[in-house]
Amino acid sequence: MSKEIIINHSHHETRVALMEDGMLTELQYEREREQRIVGNIYKGRVVKVLPGMESAFIDIGAERAAFLHIDDIIPEEEMDGHGKRNSRKEKQPIDKLLKEGNPILVQVSKGPIGTKGARITGHVSMPGRNLVYIPGSKTLGVSRQIADERERDRLKNIVNRLKPEDAGFIIRTVAENRSEDDLHSDINYLISLWEDIREKYQTQEAPSLLHSDLNVIFRTLRDLFSSDIKKLVVDHKEEYKEIKNFVRSYLPRYGSVVEHYSRRDPIFDHYNIEMEIERALSPKVWLRSGGSLVINQTEALTAIDVNTGRFVGKESHEKTILRTNLEAAEEVVYQLQLRNIGGIIIIDFIDMELQQHRQMVYQALKDHLRNDKARSKILQISEMGLVEMTRKRDRENLSRYLCDPCPYCEGTGQIKSNATVSYEIFREIQRCYRKEQKGSMTIYVHDDVHQHLMNNENESISKLEDESGMPIVFRSSSDLHHEQFEMYEY
Repeated sequence: MSKEIIINHSHHETRVALMEDGMLTELQYEREREQRIVGNIYKGRVVKVLPGMESAFIDIGAERAAFLHIDDIIPEEEMDGHGKRNSRKEKQPIDKLLKEGNPILVQVSKGPIGTKGARITGHVSMPGRNLVYIPGSKTLGVSRQIADERERDRLKNIVNRLKPEDAGFIIRTVAENRSEDDLHSDINYLISLWEDIREKYQTQEAPSLLHSDLNVIFRTLRDLFSSDIKKLVVDHKEEYKEIKNFVRSYLPRYGSVVEHYSRRDPIFDHYNIEMEIERALSPKVWLRSGGSLVINQTEALTAIDVNTGRFVGKESHEKTILRTNLEAAEEVVYQLQLRNIGGIIIIDFIDMELQQHRQMVYQALKDHLRNDKARSKILQISEMGLVEMTRKRDRENLSRYLCDPCPYCEGTGQIKSNATVSYEIFREIQRCYRKEQKGSMTIYVHDDVHQHLMNNENESISKLEDESGMPIVFRSSSDLHHEQFEMYEY
């Protein structure tokens, strides 16, 4: 599989796109005014302990307090003076572990999403180029992507020999075939960085930032840059020089992969990425066959509806449905990844009569999910064609990051019709004249509602005037909301 990294950098925003065989599969944004905090390590201060929820809220200096669950806490009695973890015999109540006002060392594991604050943990992990360091642990793991058993054993033996006794490490995929010097350099760097963080924890007041993760470009170089990346293209000359210097120093074998994009047309236009972003923001996604997905994201869950659309097929009705559902299974996983949709997801496939076909669609969905980095759980497809699944998310999904709720409809996605608003006005008029109020009445309405009243409701207005015994005048006002009206009696 051919992979490319495309970087669009400006003074206000950086966008990084991962392309696989010419298709956009991952997109990351970093804006100057909205710095990412996932991976940052803080000295926090406990502001509230909730024994009933086995959780606490921690002030880390952000706009909203961060959430900490009991399973993510390392009690002080588990740690000795050198930061080593002692064995934990039994789970203690959270109000025994944390006291309001006390400091605590935490790392952000999930950024703020919607109205929720960040999710934090006391189990710190620090990624390097080849290794992930877990302070105080004895873990020694190897990425599953390294399949060669001899290579796995070689790497484990090297790291086990070089690491301190109280240090845990996970060997990353990019460490495959790396030398002992490369791994030793990573170990020394990460341990030195952890010692510096611990020293800051002892001297700084809470809340304070002890360590911040790399920016999006250098995170990409650390986490994604490997032998399967055929090209890294960046459109900013200064960033290109920095990346080139970094690669020359730390990844010299990949120096020829880095390119500077100097064409006149924008880089994301050239690689058709802007078009894919627009597609990912639309609730309707067309399938190649002519069918479609309709994706609705709510606070509680995401519902995805599969439709045959324009696709009528050349075979039997059941085979047409099967083909559409199989195509939809692939596109659903692609959209989940691209939009970074998480939480509860309900997929409504087109109803299939044959159990064999339902199993084929379910298996296809599972197969496509195997290539998804985010963990997911999926239940068997029901007789009604519904699939229930969950997918882990660690950051705001694409539409919520790039879009705001419509201020006009307040995020509902719909407004009352002209007729509905008109009849609400008529009922309000009836309430007024029943109170035996005389005189005349002038009512200001939105332009569209006014046009509807004048074109369609003249008879109803005349009857209201006869019943109330007072003239009723409607006037147009573009300043009013579509559903708003103002009544004045004279």
